[in-house]
Amino acid sequence: MTHPEQTPRNPQPGPESSDAHLEVIPLGGMGEIGKNIFAYRFGDEIMVVDGGLAFPDAHQMGIDLIIPRIDYLQQHAALIKGWILTHGHEDHIGGLPYILPRLPKVPVYGAPLTLGLVREKLAEFGVKDGDVDLREVGLSDKVRIGKNFHVEFIRMTHSIPDNAGYILTTPVGRVLHTGDFKLDEHPSDGKLSDLPRIEQAGKDGVLLLISDSTNAERPGRTPSEAEVAKNIEEVIANCRGRVFLTTFASQVNRIQNILHIAHRLNRRVVMEGRSMLKYAQVAQALGHLEAPDPFLTNEEVGELQDQQVLYLCTGSQGQPMSVLSRLAFGTHAKIALRRGDSVILSSNPIPGNEEAVNLVINRLYEIGVDVYYPPTYRVHASGHASQEELATILNLARPKFFLPWHGEPRHQINHARLAQTLPRPPKRTLIAKNGDVVRLGPDEFKVTGTVPAGAVYVDGLGVGDISDEILLDRVSMSQEGILIMTAVLHPSPHVEIVSRGFVRANRDLDNQIRKVALEAIEGGVREKKRLEDVRDDMYGAVRRFVRKVTGRNPVLIPMIVD
Repeated sequence: MTHPEQTPRNPQPGPESSDAHLEVIPLGGMGEIGKNIFAYRFGDEIMVVDGGLAFPDAHQMGIDLIIPRIDYLQQHAALIKGWILTHGHEDHIGGLPYILPRLPKVPVYGAPLTLGLVREKLAEFGVKDGDVDLREVGLSDKVRIGKNFHVEFIRMTHSIPDNAGYILTTPVGRVLHTGDFKLDEHPSDGKLSDLPRIEQAGKDGVLLLISDSTNAERPGRTPSEAEVAKNIEEVIANCRGRVFLTTFASQVNRIQNILHIAHRLNRRVVMEGRSMLKYAQVAQALGHLEAPDPFLTNEEVGELQDQQVLYLCTGSQGQPMSVLSRLAFGTHAKIALRRGDSVILSSNPIPGNEEAVNLVINRLYEIGVDVYYPPTYRVHASGHASQEELATILNLARPKFFLPWHGEPRHQINHARLAQTLPRPPKRTLIAKNGDVVRLGPDEFKVTGTVPAGAVYVDGLGVGDISDEILLDRVSMSQEGILIMTAVLHPSPHVEIVSRGFVRANRDLDNQIRKVALEAIEGGVREKKRLEDVRDDMYGAVRRFVRKVTGRNPVLIPMIVD
């Protein structure tokens, strides 16, 4: 593909002054898994990479999604010259509907499937095509962003097609970023990672390698999708009734394998779940998904025998409103599980989702269906490289400096330790955090400062209006309950109490609390204190009393009506 910004075949780092440097600024995805976003700054130009989201942990009650803080980008919005996207997973593009409308319109480069999924997400949020500048690239294309950033996309195998790493050539040197990857030797689409290009970059000189650390604790190699497909086919071949299979909707390559398996085993496929249908439609339109047989609707399978049906459905993470969860709890409007059915979970729980997934699995067992899930059955493989593959990249790239990325601190540190065991270890490795400003030069690699970074919570229609303090209140209310005290001062002081989740209805305790609160109020009124101080006195007195009598610390809400 050709663009006005297209660069020469082999751009070389230009001359740099003695103090020239590149700033590498992770705003999300460093020291964590999720909400990936990078900023590179050279002089008065910024280039941004990805814009993902994360899913809440169990203690982040009521939160729907988590997106990265972009204060730094908003403060320097005029410097942003362009954006690149590595692939279409939620942790890399899911935050864009919240992020792009808050920043200037600049070119956003990505592969066709990636941009197809981005367009779907933006449309859901009412962002019009004219409000963004999306530009398709191939996975060997080169583009120029601003004066100082020359980007070459590199194909890397992952659990979604059109996945890319990139070589960023800057005035101070080359940065090689693997993106999410594993070195699958038998990918479903037959398209291997471009290791020869990485090796050539290593020969030309890689100043900095930024590499995926997700599986840095796992020895060996990550199993191929071909092995997963073989195992899934063996399981399905032995199923006597209907099969319900759930996996990540974005696992397009795996879904393609499952469609071929269903065809070989004479099963017709029904897709259930909005995200599953959305990904399939976009992937089919772009030629990444081919259905040997037309999909059926649930209404069209009535005349088929049970052993001729396979449902592909959402719910691999135990999401309450997903198809699998509704099937497990008997709340699906059209389908009910029964003995003889089989359920295959072709996924592992994302950290934080283990409890929800286990709950669904237990419900499935109670219904009496056959359940197949890892690690007992090898029906899933990670999309991320294990130690042997990570070492391959390090050996090919031969970087001077190394920045482990995409993982929690233990993953980053184990990746760094792995690098030091190799014949040619990096000269220096940094374990960075979100918000760190990493200064990079020909002989310089260090953290020189920080910028605002962290989490923005999405709760319903609210974006950023939920703070950590509010989440702590929610946790406290869930654990200790809530006690609301309303003191009315006129015509004579009296106190009303409402509690939820605190203790079983207890008239004696309520009367004692009223008495303690009333004494504090009457004392404050006699001393002619301000109403705010009277309220605080009531709060303190009741808290001390409740803690002493019950040993509990409910959330107390004191109110005074004058």
